[in-house]
Amino acid sequence: MSNIEQTLSIIKPDAVERNLDGQIKEMFSINGFTIVQEKKIQIEKQEAEKFYKVHETKPFYDDLCTYLSSGPIVVMILEKENAILANRELMGSTNPKDAAEGTIRKKFGISIDKNSVHGSDSAENAKIEIDFFFKS
Repeated sequence: MSNIEQTLSIIKPDAVERNLDGQIKEMFSINGFTIVQEKKIQIEKQEAEKFYKVHETKPFYDDLCTYLSSGPIVVMILEKENAILANRELMGSTNPKDAAEGTIRKKFGISIDKNSVHGSDSAENAKIEIDFFFKS
């Protein structure tokens, strides 16, 4: 039985400002993802705080929210079999230095903060995150 899932992907400000969105989308395509919906937006810091609420007790929370709202981002709904895990594998480790060769973060990430992409980490969060950006 197939397990087609949807997951949220964000191309973060560092990658958008370097015009990498096309190359990153192509990596999703080559790896069998369908981009179901996408939009380029800029969010306010308060929206970033809501989005990253799960991290609000962590020391990096404020920087993370400031960064996500610092420039345009591309939000996408990706779909494929086991999309959540497949996307996390394609993104690579949070720290680009630790990411495997061929992953998005290894190829484009600048630092642990400016690591070019975000992806949902569970089915539950994927639903919450997709609704956050795509519920009308």
